Amino acid sequence: MAKNKTAETSVDVYDFINLVDDEQKRKDSYSLIELMQEVSGHEPKMWGPSIIGFGTYHYRYESGHEGDAPILGFSPRKAAISLYIYTGLEEHQYLLEDLGKYKIGKACIYVKKLADINEKSMIAIMKKSIEWVNEKYPA
Repeated sequence: MAKNKTAETSVDVYDFINLVDDEQKRKDSYSLIELMQEVSGHEPKMWGPSIIGFGTYHYRYESGHEGDAPILGFSPRKAAISLYIYTGLEEHQYLLEDLGKYKIGKACIYVKKLADINEKSMIAIMKKSIEWVNEKYPA
């Protein structure tokens, strides 16, 4: 079975952020670290070359594919900040109602800058995601 590309690394999170070209994304990254650390209770760690993750859980799919992933995370990408804070489940869509200006993938929320979104809504999404991960993939 193929090895997961997104694994925890020993790269320093702050060294990574300091390499981000966009000043606003750097500032937003520092704010996200503080917020996600507070909500998750976990220190930031680099996952793969560009994801900052908080906490970890082990998943195993019915297909047999398994691995580890961060419970919460984000990546300050060139086009937008990718927020890995959402389950993507239909029953959790109500959490997005007051979030603000964003785009969404299957379970990833894309924002241009943190000022575009409602912090209270983002915190509610993070808490629900943590709760869901802990229920679905107990340690």
